[in-house]
Amino acid sequence: MAIHDRDSANPMLVVIGQPEVDPGSIGEHRHRRNMLCWSESGTIALHVGDREWLVPPNQGLWVPAGVLHSVEVRRPGRGRVVVFVDDHGPTDWHEPTGVAITPLVAELIVHLDENRQRGALRQHAESLLLGLLEAVPNAVFDVPIPADERIRSIAEALVDNPADPRDLDEWAFAVKAGVRTISRLFVAETGMTFARWRTRVRVRAAIEHLAAGASVGAAARAVGYRKPAAFAETFRRLTGQHPSIYRG
Repeated sequence: MAIHDRDSANPMLVVIGQPEVDPGSIGEHRHRRNMLCWSESGTIALHVGDREWLVPPNQGLWVPAGVLHSVEVRRPGRGRVVVFVDDHGPTDWHEPTGVAITPLVAELIVHLDENRQRGALRQHAESLLLGLLEAVPNAVFDVPIPADERIRSIAEALVDNPADPRDLDEWAFAVKAGVRTISRLFVAETGMTFARWRTRVRVRAAIEHLAAGASVGAAARAVGYRKPAAFAETFRRLTGQHPSIYRG
């Protein structure tokens, strides 16, 4: 990640605190500046074309300037938006990118929101925040939705009900297509096998349950896992974290 150096006393970023909002959606729009969205206590989803990024409370999402997107509030809560002035911020993140909101990053964002007076302390805090921004490895923000009607219907059904137990043979029969055709189309249009894509959908849905306060066992059952231990292992493999860290 490349960061531009500070060259004046002008602000590098502005933090905008947002009061708790109810579930709902904001239609397609774009911003003139790069932004980092942090849903401090809620859960939002950002849509760009046929892709969707989930933003739970302990994660953020970098939204580059000019990207047409819409926003859906899945779980109400307070949020904060970091708006980057001029070209400050990561210069090599050209698409929506998950960002780790560590306790230190969170405290810095809150501090910059609540203490807006210019001065050396704020300059140091801004510089520190910029230096701490890191993309989240193995993020489950982005779940691509295929365009082909046959597998799109499968994808939409599983997004609506991740616990649906039907295997690929059953889904192929349901959409009147061959198993090989369905397998090939999933890889071609999502970059993942059917099994991998469904796991991603289930883990992402589980994050929403966890962020709403569900136990690990309840979240596992809600997305189709019978054994919490197996769910936790899958979750850790995909996200690098134990599911309990996402509990609201």
